[in-house]
Amino acid sequence: MIWTEFAAQLAAMGGMFLAALLAATPVPMQSELTFVALAASGWALPALVVVASLGNVLGSCLTYAAGRGFGEAGIWRWFRLPPEKLARAENWFARWGRWSLLLSWAPGGDVVVALAGALRMPLTSFLTLLTLAKTGRYIALALVTSATL
Repeated sequence: MIWTEFAAQLAAMGGMFLAALLAATPVPMQSELTFVALAASGWALPALVVVASLGNVLGSCLTYAAGRGFGEAGIWRWFRLPPEKLARAENWFARWGRWSLLLSWAPGGDVVVALAGALRMPLTSFLTLLTLAKTGRYIALALVTSATL
């Protein structure tokens, strides 16, 4: 009996983690439905917030790494950006781009995350802003879900 309970918990939380991880990559996936379904099934909201946040941050780290790899592979040559436009884009991102990571949970956020990698944003700044955004989103979702259940 205890093993089946453990297996059910592992499957539920593993599914939440995977849904959140995939949602933070270019793969078309949304984790909110999984989160709400598990919450409605009686799963503890704090545990769901932690698992979903970890999965979502890790998925964004994969997107960041892909962006960084594309940047190192010379992606800018494929887009044929003149050096002055590339410098302007880098300056804009250095000034405003990092703060746009606070909206990385919104549609189009994966592009900003990949751009952060391509433009070599420092990992500590990236992880700090990204973790705030992703965790804040799941906390807000938990609050809304608890108010409606």
